[in-house]
Amino acid sequence: MGPRGSALICGYTTYHKLVEESLAELKKKEDCLLCPTGFSANMAVMTALGSISSLLAVGRKPAEDERIAIFSDALNHASIIDGIRLLERQQEALVFVYKHCDMFHLDFLLSSCSMVKKVVVTDSLFSMDGDFAPFPELVKLRRKYGFLLVIDDAHGTLVCGENGGGAAELFDCENDIDISVGTLSKAAGCQGGFIACSTRWKSLIQSRGRSFIFSTALPVPVVASVHAALYVSRKERWRRSVVWRHVQYFASLTRVDITSPIISIVVGSEEAALRAGRNLLRSGFHVTPIRPPTVPPNSCRLRITLSASHSSDDIKRLVDALTPWLPDKHAEQSYAAVSKL
Repeated sequence: MGPRGSALICGYTTYHKLVEESLAELKKKEDCLLCPTGFSANMAVMTALGSISSLLAVGRKPAEDERIAIFSDALNHASIIDGIRLLERQQEALVFVYKHCDMFHLDFLLSSCSMVKKVVVTDSLFSMDGDFAPFPELVKLRRKYGFLLVIDDAHGTLVCGENGGGAAELFDCENDIDISVGTLSKAAGCQGGFIACSTRWKSLIQSRGRSFIFSTALPVPVVASVHAALYVSRKERWRRSVVWRHVQYFASLTRVDITSPIISIVVGSEEAALRAGRNLLRSGFHVTPIRPPTVPPNSCRLRITLSASHSSDDIKRLVDALTPWLPDKHAEQSYAAVSKL
């Protein structure tokens, strides 16, 4: 497995450096920091941000104007939420949660906040609903209020954009993202997390991000596999094209309005979701039911992720197996017509 220790002691190798350089180039950022997991990457960013107020107020409680204000989407990943809760408990930040992808609400909260240091953090592609953050509107608000924009691009990295640069590349706003967090266990098919940012931000996170500092670094064979995955992603762009063709094909067969390879079909109760999962497994499809606490009660769902390894025939058979749980478009259209009357 190579040297086993934290990155700051003996766990950092040439392989780690190569992967960090590759990810920084992919994300159009000055630098990058490898972390043991995507969860630890988000926690490291949040704790480093919170440390700013304590650095400014050595030996005393931070004054109001030394603290930071964090604005977080209501459906952000648990690792972001836990990091924010830690800052709240340590009184290092004030936290404002805005309604999911609601830019009017975010604008209102930003305009109502008198604090100078503002941070907006959001998932780029939401894992339970498969929808994108409204990047064009976020960029406009960033230019209006001058906040630090942090995204968790776990599900966009290597999937979105011509080069696989992620959701920011897809929406042509890479220069407007200050910190891009990601995982290496999704499209990369490996293990680990990363933080793509400026060299100054990397220095702060290295020295203040406790989940990075006190964790054993990724093993060399895993890091080498990440390096290989990034090479494959650069050379075999057809894989991304296949994924997005599958998205279009699934949408054409079901008439379900989807915008990404993450497809969420809400079935309601836990019992209904478990029953649906068992039926799909008997049909040859492993679709794990998503239940509380991951999603709210009575919004249990079947979460499907399309990949380049699937075939068109796989998708056709999946849609056939899903038929009992797919929305009835004809019924919806009839209801809409009656509503107009």
